[in-house]
Amino acid sequence: MKIHEYQAKELFRNYAIPVPGSQIAFTADEAVKAAEDLKGPKYVVKAQIHAGGRGKGGGVKVVDSLDGVREAAGQILGMQLVTHQTGPEGKKVKSVLIEEASNIASEKYLSIILDRATADMVIMVSPDGGMDIEEVAEKTPERLLKVHVHPTVGIQPFQIRKVVKFLGIPKEGMKEAGKLIANLYKLNMELDCSMVEINPLVVTAENRVFALDGKINFDSNALYRHKDILAFRDTDEEDPLELEASKYDLNYIKLDGNVGCLVNGAGLAMGTMDIIKFYGAEPANFLDVGGGADAESIENAFRILLSDKNVEAVLINIFGGILRCDLLAEGVVAAAKKLDMKIPLVIRMKGTNVEKGKEILAGSDLEFAVAETMKEAAEKVANLVKQPVA
Repeated sequence: MKIHEYQAKELFRNYAIPVPGSQIAFTADEAVKAAEDLKGPKYVVKAQIHAGGRGKGGGVKVVDSLDGVREAAGQILGMQLVTHQTGPEGKKVKSVLIEEASNIASEKYLSIILDRATADMVIMVSPDGGMDIEEVAEKTPERLLKVHVHPTVGIQPFQIRKVVKFLGIPKEGMKEAGKLIANLYKLNMELDCSMVEINPLVVTAENRVFALDGKINFDSNALYRHKDILAFRDTDEEDPLELEASKYDLNYIKLDGNVGCLVNGAGLAMGTMDIIKFYGAEPANFLDVGGGADAESIENAFRILLSDKNVEAVLINIFGGILRCDLLAEGVVAAAKKLDMKIPLVIRMKGTNVEKGKEILAGSDLEFAVAETMKEAAEKVANLVKQPVA
């Protein structure tokens, strides 16, 4: 689960992580009132959406008066903000963060992420903040440091010193930076975060160290332990189809392609998407119905999949184990009839009760193509789409 910058900074304050003075506002009038409570005369007006690159899209403005705050807030609120992370459709801005301007001397990058391969937490830092970390990793990898921290041991003083030195923090700010890193790691572990990012982490001309921005993602499987964090969820920022899928515990992620995919098992789903691309089409989604799916969840999955207007054909790829092929077939037939499906369907099934599943499909009024292999299935569905995506 993602949260907004202003919510991340609220959590930062709870963990004694320094942030500039700021207040959230939902109207231009509220923005001016918020600025009146902050130190001026310069202010930063920042769009609040779940995406990076807001400044490049016109969602961050620096102003030097209350009138400037009103004007900037009026321009940003309600805009459809497009960044490299939102896609071409952008996201509508419904709130702005009004923040005191900082006397910035340098900008750094600091994050803590989970490395699933090593089961470690990784502190990732760069003295080059305020830019995409992917660009730093690609163009100047020597400017990126990764420090692995084992969760059962915790962050050690020598690791903090190593990070502070690599960041190039001035001597006067080292102690404050060290405390910030230790507190950020504590926040990360206690709140079950999958990622915490400060970009930029700034050093001011007075050698103060601040989190000028904040991004936190939480492990959704652990949110039952954090009801207060769950209250931060902004469903307006989530894709409507993904939100609908979450109601039925379906693993669904919307993509930009034209072939709808219904698969059981994350690995098989990823392999299915790869082979669809190989044969010239593009997957419209990742959809793993899981091993314990019943006819109702299959029907819900199919309904959500077909709700995507970009879907021109559907590929069902099932390896029947816990999820039997006959159960899958029953769910597909029920959903297709209820939704009056008009687009082509390709089905590839293997495993438990596969013959019974094929009989159910054959006895229905559905028009579909059967494939025996993934290769055959991908070729057929790629040929069925009207205009395969290049």
